[in-house]
Amino acid sequence: MTSNYQMNSDASKQSVASLYREQGFLFPVDVLSEAEAKELLDDLEAAEQELAGDEEKLSILKAYPDRVLPSFDKLTRNPIILDHVTRILGPDLMVWSASIFDKSARSEKIVSWHQDLTYWGLDTDDEVTVWVALSPVTQASGCMYFVPGSHKEKAVPHKDTFAENNLLSRGQEITVDVAEGEGIPVELRPGQASFHHGHLFHSSGPNHTDKRRTAPAIRFIKASVKQAGGEKPLVSHVHGTDEFGHYDIADTPHGRLLQSDFERCKKDAEVRRKILYAGAEKPSGTRY
Repeated sequence: MTSNYQMNSDASKQSVASLYREQGFLFPVDVLSEAEAKELLDDLEAAEQELAGDEEKLSILKAYPDRVLPSFDKLTRNPIILDHVTRILGPDLMVWSASIFDKSARSEKIVSWHQDLTYWGLDTDDEVTVWVALSPVTQASGCMYFVPGSHKEKAVPHKDTFAENNLLSRGQEITVDVAEGEGIPVELRPGQASFHHGHLFHSSGPNHTDKRRTAPAIRFIKASVKQAGGEKPLVSHVHGTDEFGHYDIADTPHGRLLQSDFERCKKDAEVRRKILYAGAEKPSGTRY
């Protein structure tokens, strides 16, 4: 099964917003050339080599690539990405977070069926996740699957599994059954992106290929959105204006892998840990 959506250069703002509102996602959208995607992957892999042996900094690199690598901060401000997100959310945008979802070659890591907004503690669902492929994303390599229209269900019950092979923070999964074949495979070439709603049912399987499957997931929110618990996590202001002051605004990185940026991210991770694991039996899982 494939999506009936294909982005084209003359798509109107109304058609993009209407299609997203109806099915809960858009893909594939060309946001980078394959060469540009390779440059980003090369920069990430170089950073991993430079930080080899420092598990704390490697964890922060995966959770905050845009805060410690200027190249990934630039990606969050990509004009094509911002053009599409502003069509959906309007002009005033924050990046709530941007993290790497990575499956090494022959990895059994999966992402269970879930909704993104379940544990983020936001007061509205004015959020869009942009997932940018830096390597080939196929069914064999563990692509995502989307259930069209499932975002209209709003929030459904989830259960925490804390499964070791699950890339999600709590191994969370929806308690609603998803029939086999109901999900659409989101296959992407390097440089292509998918956009999905925070309440959309989605998942991904293991990587059965001999190549790494890597992508940053960038979570955009309206500047008006706030944490329901009053927390002020670190975000970046990437478009329009901020008249609300709901967050701690990060500067664009002034350098690459700076100690000061790692320290600031480490402090923010404590704030986010409290948000993500609120009510959980365990205080932490695979992220943060």
